[in-house]
Amino acid sequence: MKRVFLRYFGALLLCAMAFGLAGCGSTSLNRAPVEERPARIASAPASTADAPGVKQAPGFDNAGKIGYYTVKPGDTLLKIALEHGQSFRDLANWNQLDNPNRIEVGQVLRVIAPLSGEVVIKPVPKPVVATAPVDQPTAALAPPPVTAVVPVTPTAPEPATNWIWPVNGSVLAGFDEVKNKGVDLAGKVGDPVLAVADGRVVYVGAGLRGYGNLIILKHDNIFLTAYAHNRTLLVKEDQSVLKGQKIAEMGDSDADRVKLHFEVRRQGKPVDPLKHLPAR
Repeated sequence: MKRVFLRYFGALLLCAMAFGLAGCGSTSLNRAPVEERPARIASAPASTADAPGVKQAPGFDNAGKIGYYTVKPGDTLLKIALEHGQSFRDLANWNQLDNPNRIEVGQVLRVIAPLSGEVVIKPVPKPVVATAPVDQPTAALAPPPVTAVVPVTPTAPEPATNWIWPVNGSVLAGFDEVKNKGVDLAGKVGDPVLAVADGRVVYVGAGLRGYGNLIILKHDNIFLTAYAHNRTLLVKEDQSVLKGQKIAEMGDSDADRVKLHFEVRRQGKPVDPLKHLPAR
């Protein structure tokens, strides 16, 4: 009996062990669920449409138009004004410049007074040429109209300016379109510098390199005169002056000697002052 009990107990023990092993083999591990993620796709470079636009200089849409000027390296508003026969303050007003000393390369500036209206030039229509049918004889074409040649009237000589000499000194250096845009006149420190004609002061200062203490007068819509290297300036901007009025005293500011550098600008272009001063 004891032997039967031991066999029965042993059988139960083997069954329990077998059941335990089967349970261990079937138990799943407590693992984190796997999340399938798509492979990361490299972001495409931004298109030129999305990229911020290239900054355009102010007034770029007027580039190349008559009456406008594109700023170049080394330009100043005063230099541009002198080369176009204008007051630099007028240029600042026409172009709504808050700071006339700040202009940038590529900026397009108006250099003539704004007009009340724009002139529209209509294109000339092309002439219509009639083509005769292939199966019919072509009619004789009329000869083209003769265009009358209008003789060009020679430009009248420029009226005499009736100016006076700005100083009494002799000519040290004459006009040269490349090397010397005016004439250099001799004198002594403190000699009077006179306005050659009636006009309005459009600049007083030393803001143009190579000119020293400078005065610019505007006489009309054609002529400007410039007086450089002065010791003392006796007028102020926007002041009206009379022909023969003392406007400065001679000096050697930004120069190698005492002299007056005198320029005449015709619509901004430098011309020979000796052609506008009386013969001596």
